Amino acid sequence: MTCYFRHLQEIFRKAGVAVTKENKQELDKIIHKIVATKYKDCPATGKEVKKRIAEDEESFVSALRAEWERANVKKS
Repeated sequence: MTCYFRHLQEIFRKAGVAVTKENKQELDKIIHKIVATKYKDCPATGKEVKKRIAEDEESFVSALRAEWERANVKKS
């Protein structure tokens, strides 16, 4: 899980997401949802994330921010 996270530190920063041990799994699920890959398929997800960022980084960052905020609103 989260094998591709090390490549996304700048993306997380731009999205305003602080990655912690406690939220890594939830964040991983959100990213899988954004790129529409099977959960826990790290290689496919990493490849799709890289592709999406190359095509439109701003859109990916916005989607990540929106999904992260939505997930955190549900918890409140």
